[in-house]
Amino acid sequence: MLEKSADATDHRGALADVVVDLMKSGLDYYFMGPLKKAKAGFVIEQSAKMGLMGAQQVIGSVIRNIIGRMEAPQLLSVCGSIREFME
Repeated sequence: MLEKSADATDHRGALADVVVDLMKSGLDYYFMGPLKKAKAGFVIEQSAKMGLMGAQQVIGSVIRNIIGRMEAPQLLSVCGSIREFME
């Protein structure tokens, strides 16, 4: 666990993975979910999926780059924010 680690920077990759997964889940839940409920149609849903896949790749790369440069206090702050979301 990052919060209890002697060197939080050893867990940058794992934290980046969590943040990327949360981003993907959020886009799916808050964008694709309502689109499906609206019954927008197969073509529109597929277009949205393709667009989101590209966006997720770009955003994921940016997330990994940013978290990969963070120091321990910054990483701990990100972890704290994620824990707040879970409450």
